[in-house]
Amino acid sequence: MSRVTRTTRASRIATLGGIVLLVVLAAAPYWAGRADMRLMSEIYLYLSLATLWNLMAGYAGLVSVGQQAYVGFGGYMLFALTVFGGLNPIVAIMLGGVLAALISIPIATLVFRLKGAYFAIGTWVIAEVFRLCFAQVQALGGGSGSSLPVAIVKEIGVKKAVREANSYWLALGAAVIILAAVYVFLRSHRGLALTAIRDSETAASGLGIDIWRTKLEVYVVTSAFTAIVGGLIFLQKLRISPDAAFSVNDWTAFVIFIVVIGGIGTLEGPIVGTLLFFALRELLADFGTIYLLVLGFVAIIVMLKAPKGVWGLIRARYDLELFPLSYRVHPKD
Repeated sequence: MSRVTRTTRASRIATLGGIVLLVVLAAAPYWAGRADMRLMSEIYLYLSLATLWNLMAGYAGLVSVGQQAYVGFGGYMLFALTVFGGLNPIVAIMLGGVLAALISIPIATLVFRLKGAYFAIGTWVIAEVFRLCFAQVQALGGGSGSSLPVAIVKEIGVKKAVREANSYWLALGAAVIILAAVYVFLRSHRGLALTAIRDSETAASGLGIDIWRTKLEVYVVTSAFTAIVGGLIFLQKLRISPDAAFSVNDWTAFVIFIVVIGGIGTLEGPIVGTLLFFALRELLADFGTIYLLVLGFVAIIVMLKAPKGVWGLIRARYDLELFPLSYRVHPKD
């Protein structure tokens, strides 16, 4: 008889190391400078977006280039619900996620009729429709945008240091919750169904898996969390405009780059990709447009030399899995 397990020695060490790292990062407001905290907050938010996009594209096969629609929607819901609804910013962000989930259902029924490149283009078109619609809302600043009133900003913290600490903890919490939620989902029966769909839709359908419903659930949940992250992004920026909220470059192109170079279809990939992206960004920050050219060059090299990303290369060479999702068969002694 053989023994089947998921956890490995590497995953147990990674769990302990992750807990220690989380404690250290949670204490950052007490040891890090303001610039460092802002940078780390941005890293957490991009990690969240990359993890969500990876769940859609890497597991459900939904290669969307229009997720900026939900980033911008979440940001605008923050402004609308706090300014006109009088809600607390955190409540407004959560409610924005719920509204994004609701609005994503009719959108999904429309774009799911498209396949492959047509699906990707369709999601981008939807995002452009969102941008044009919000640009017409003069109460939210129209095309020029608007800023959060001081009274609402102070609800996060009366003092600037308190606001920055609270914003940092919100970004860190979002990244941890999203990573944990995706991990738990992928280890569940629905996660197994999603993995089966990724490997072969024909075989998954033959096993009785409802492919359309499974993809819809992933799309709706991903849209809700993406809107929540969008709300947190613009809570930190304190200002929003249609071009910034629905930027395909900032909220989709960079996210795709992160997932591709890190390793699509793995939980570790977005983490590795996010760290590499910010390392390159900080290293090349003074080189202007050359920075974007280098990112493109790096993406091409990685896709040619390591189609499964940097983490895929590491995993194939050392058989590492920090988030134990695969089953391993061990012969009994």
